[in-house]
Amino acid sequence: MDVHQSLLDAVGATPLLRLRRVTAGPGPAVYVKLEFLNPGGSVKDRAALSMVRAAEACGDLPAGGGGVIVEGSSGNTGVGLAMVAAQHGHRAVVVVPDSIAAEKIALLKAYGAQVVPTEPKVPLEHPEHVNNLARRIAAETPGGWHANQYDNPANPRVHELTTGPEIWEQTGGRVTHLVAGVGTGGTISGTGRYLKSRGPVTVVAADPESSRYGGGDGSPYYVESVGHYLHPGTVDDLWPQSYDRGVVDRFERIPDRESLEVARRLAREEGLLVGGSAGTAVAAALRVAAGLGPDDVVVVIAPDSGRNYLSKYFDDGWMTRLGFLDSPTGPRVRDRVPARGVAVAPAGTTVAEALAVHGAGPVAVVTPRQSDRPTRSAPEVLGVVALDAALPPGDDVSAHVGGPPPAVGDGEEAAAAHARVPDGPVLVLVDGRVVALADRTDLEHDPAAGG
Repeated sequence: MDVHQSLLDAVGATPLLRLRRVTAGPGPAVYVKLEFLNPGGSVKDRAALSMVRAAEACGDLPAGGGGVIVEGSSGNTGVGLAMVAAQHGHRAVVVVPDSIAAEKIALLKAYGAQVVPTEPKVPLEHPEHVNNLARRIAAETPGGWHANQYDNPANPRVHELTTGPEIWEQTGGRVTHLVAGVGTGGTISGTGRYLKSRGPVTVVAADPESSRYGGGDGSPYYVESVGHYLHPGTVDDLWPQSYDRGVVDRFERIPDRESLEVARRLAREEGLLVGGSAGTAVAAALRVAAGLGPDDVVVVIAPDSGRNYLSKYFDDGWMTRLGFLDSPTGPRVRDRVPARGVAVAPAGTTVAEALAVHGAGPVAVVTPRQSDRPTRSAPEVLGVVALDAALPPGDDVSAHVGGPPPAVGDGEEAAAAHARVPDGPVLVLVDGRVVALADRTDLEHDPAAGG
């Protein structure tokens, strides 16, 4: 058994595990690279250690400790940096979107990091954007250093030096397909680049369906730590320098529901508790494997553990309230809300324009996007307006909303939903997207009973 003189010696050298129960038929072997077995709990330990060592080598951080590591992170890189900071005698400050799982924030604090929450849905140029705020804190802090995982070459380099060679050795050079998500792009770029240098390996990027990387509209999705969200107010959609697009052969775009269902299946059928981004990657790997033969070998990277998301993806209440899961008891919301569909008007639409399209009645006002159809993603619903000819026709519809209404899941028990929402309009969600507008009173009405 290995004996280490430093915790950081345990970073990397993670095992492969062959999936046996979620795979179908006599197809290829599908192996999961268990990156959550790194000491900080995720694949980001590799990049964190690599970036800090490079910064100390060039003098950006004092080699003997005493520096301040600052980073914007959805959690995992922050944890890795906080762990390395503790070992190297630095302090860690991590700027996080305030929408990340509570478990990640608790982890960061447990490692002694200072956590600075910020609004997640702001344009890339906004001063409170997670990366801009981290950059500013680093510049204003004596001894501060901004890790900048998105553009730091030490991020993809470590995967080219370690993750790729590990996979090649572990499979005896038999790997034919690599499947991984794209967040900063460091993992897939470095690992894929090495494997392609050794043989004809196909690199498949697993991406949330609405992520910009794979061609989505950039609207919000519910799987953390993967993909590329684009705020509609962003002027210049800059992609990370850590991401080498030329390494990726193709994308598999995975809806949130499929990602979360696969993550939950892995826990219950394989005993493998992984996060939502691993669910995305494994879902993509299963699609890839369905078109391959028994001589192929698929390796999929599982970035982190499901322990980080017990309050989200593995919580039936959370899943049900967002419309990813049905309540075991009914009648459900969809049994009480007979009308399907929802009228949607982007902010900037005038009352007259909205009336011409939808007529009088309730309309959901949403964040405008450059897309063939308005977004229905719940986080981008600004509010509901009751369209009426009495409203000033030239007014922007958004001037008449009172803030986002509460939301209920399509499969949520109607009585429970009725009990927890206030009087007024209610959004009905399927997979976190609005499929209907209702009133709280609708949730206590049984259409089958009449009246």
